[in-house]
Amino acid sequence: MMQEKKMVDDVSGWLRIYDDGSVDRTWPGPPEAKFMIDPVAPHEQFIQGVATRDVTTAMITTNEGSIHRARLYLPEKTTKDNKKLPIVIHFHGGGFCITEANSYMYYHVYTKFVHCTRSICVSPFLRQAPEHRLPAAIDDGLATLQWLQLVARGDACDPWLEEHGDFNKVFLIGDSTGGNLVHEVAARVGSVDLSPVRLVGAIPIHPGFVRSIRSRSEIELPQSPFQTLDMLDKLLNLALPIGSNKDHPFTCPMGAAAPPLDGLKLPSFLLCIAEKDVMRDTEMEYYEAMKKANKEIDLFVSEGMTHTFYLNKIAMDMDPNVSAQMDALIVRVKEFIEKH
Repeated sequence: MMQEKKMVDDVSGWLRIYDDGSVDRTWPGPPEAKFMIDPVAPHEQFIQGVATRDVTTAMITTNEGSIHRARLYLPEKTTKDNKKLPIVIHFHGGGFCITEANSYMYYHVYTKFVHCTRSICVSPFLRQAPEHRLPAAIDDGLATLQWLQLVARGDACDPWLEEHGDFNKVFLIGDSTGGNLVHEVAARVGSVDLSPVRLVGAIPIHPGFVRSIRSRSEIELPQSPFQTLDMLDKLLNLALPIGSNKDHPFTCPMGAAAPPLDGLKLPSFLLCIAEKDVMRDTEMEYYEAMKKANKEIDLFVSEGMTHTFYLNKIAMDMDPNVSAQMDALIVRVKEFIEKH
């Protein structure tokens, strides 16, 4: 007689862990919001000026030898596109545990993003915790850049990147904990040879930078159903190396346990934060630490907005101010890309 498995942990309904080690990420929320995490099928035909394609190749591998995938976004060529397009490597968020590169919440943002910024986006499907704790996702991020290097050298093939991509203008961008990956991957790139690929900029958006002691913004700012402190704590506990706490360099790169920032070879940064993000204060600690280390870093603040507000398509459609703030964010990122 088979024994029924029992749930041993529940992360705010987003993720359930059972006593046999299995993980359930089935959407438990209201049915009308489920579409935001549903996968979007790739389409090589242009829809509203953007085509998407998934690339699966054994040449993108981890140390475990697993096959890696990425979602590519290509804007339709216009008469103004008289040169090759910047390449933006995108790392999705989700506390290192939930959501995928093909989730609708990212599709609706990054189709608009590549159309507005005139760039190609490469978004890897990152391994997730707790099945794959950090640094697995960081390894996947670096592997994506190494695959890009193979394409640039002609040792791997991708027609979109070969025909349209500028390997001399490569950027990293990441939402929420994807912003943590931006910092970690950029730091690793500083000590490896990726030629002829040139990483020129990094854009963490509302990164998941925290520390063990609660910040003032964590204590005083209101939480939302999409970001509670309990959810944040549980996801990071599942993702960080066993025995670690939030002072680990993966979540606190400005802390005492992290490699000194002034010793890292980093590209130019644009740090984007939201005024009402509960992690605002620790994100600002990162900004100040980068400035103190004499790193090139700009700051952009979305006033009155909460953590990764632009991923919420329902709010985008219902509130013109939220939509306008997303447009302003994309415009600022576009300026940063064009500057470099």
